[in-house]
Amino acid sequence: MNRSLQNNIRTIYLLGFFLSFMVVVPVFVPLLQGFGLSMSEVMQTQALFALTIALFEVPSGYLADMWGRKRVILLGAAFNAVGFVSLLWADSFVDFLIYEFILGIGFSLVSGADLALLYDTEVYLAENDLPGGAGAGKSLSRLIAVEAAASGIAGITASILLLWSMDAVVWLQAFAGLGPLLLALFLVEVPRPPTMTSHGTNARHVAQLLLFGRPVVLWTAAAIAVFGLLAAYVFWVYQKYWEFQDIPVAMYGYIWAAFALTVSVAARYASALERLIGTRRLFVLIGVLPLLGMLGMALGAGWLGVVFGFALQVTRGISMSLFYEALNRRVPGDFRATVNSLVSLAVRGVFIITGPLLGIALDSYGVNATLLLLLVIFTPLIALVLVPLVRRIKREESAEQPQFAPAA
Repeated sequence: MNRSLQNNIRTIYLLGFFLSFMVVVPVFVPLLQGFGLSMSEVMQTQALFALTIALFEVPSGYLADMWGRKRVILLGAAFNAVGFVSLLWADSFVDFLIYEFILGIGFSLVSGADLALLYDTEVYLAENDLPGGAGAGKSLSRLIAVEAAASGIAGITASILLLWSMDAVVWLQAFAGLGPLLLALFLVEVPRPPTMTSHGTNARHVAQLLLFGRPVVLWTAAAIAVFGLLAAYVFWVYQKYWEFQDIPVAMYGYIWAAFALTVSVAARYASALERLIGTRRLFVLIGVLPLLGMLGMALGAGWLGVVFGFALQVTRGISMSLFYEALNRRVPGDFRATVNSLVSLAVRGVFIITGPLLGIALDSYGVNATLLLLLVIFTPLIALVLVPLVRRIKREESAEQPQFAPAA
């Protein structure tokens, strides 16, 4: 059992790699446009993906807490495999909607459960003085770095495959989609005492934790939601932006790889950077970089505008690593997957409504105007979540400092 649990960490890293090795993503917009879809229709497919995740995200996270992480991950990996295979015959708007629906179910099942299982494994190894773990915080950062690296490798692979055809990209994606299903078979559930409380009681515990428990938990979740939503928007703006800047489609994968590598490095060294410059300065950096990135993209031309996109990727890597580690460290293991799913639901829920609006804005007003609009919207939102979060962290640290009585 102990040896299997130690292997859990490597298996989850590989699982994260294959889940993020999506060669179709760096060229997804040109792929759909090749079948006659507009940007509005492209964003509608993503809105359905977000809606599907919104419907299944929290139930799947709760199911992972109650039924077991491995079973839920295995089921989600099966849906992902079916979804990627369905991409082989997709050639219409309806076909791509079906693809996104199946994939949405799969990702909603895996999302939250993989982080929870990784964190549970690290905590169990540490509590039982067993070798094999790097620590919960480091493991989460490494997982984010591995996923970003996988995305980068997928980008390079996509550009190479485009030398042959777009069909080659789709076929490799269908084949690679089987990887998570095979890896999920080797996962091992971490021993946890069975819950004896009712579903209603569990729901109240989760609500109390988020709304009335430690304030840092709520504000950390809010920060993840805001920065996650910003990442989702620019994720779909990038390819249209590169088209606007007359960047050849064959370069998309290489740019995507460079972006992903930036996220990977930023996530990997986020904790070291925090120790070097301090939490407050790091939060200022996290808040300012994406705003400069969007402004630079909107005002820059050609490759200069592309370079400003790296600022957003640095922020994504640092914020994901720090915020998710801080959240999972403060959440009890019995509800870890549920809380992770709730945070993801907040992002998806907003994207359901605003995603198609983003597509309409891109079609109607252009890329630069859309970027400036995002800048106006997210400047106050970022300040709204980061300023209270810094204050709550400071109060929590002050409360945890040992109090010494004066000598008599």
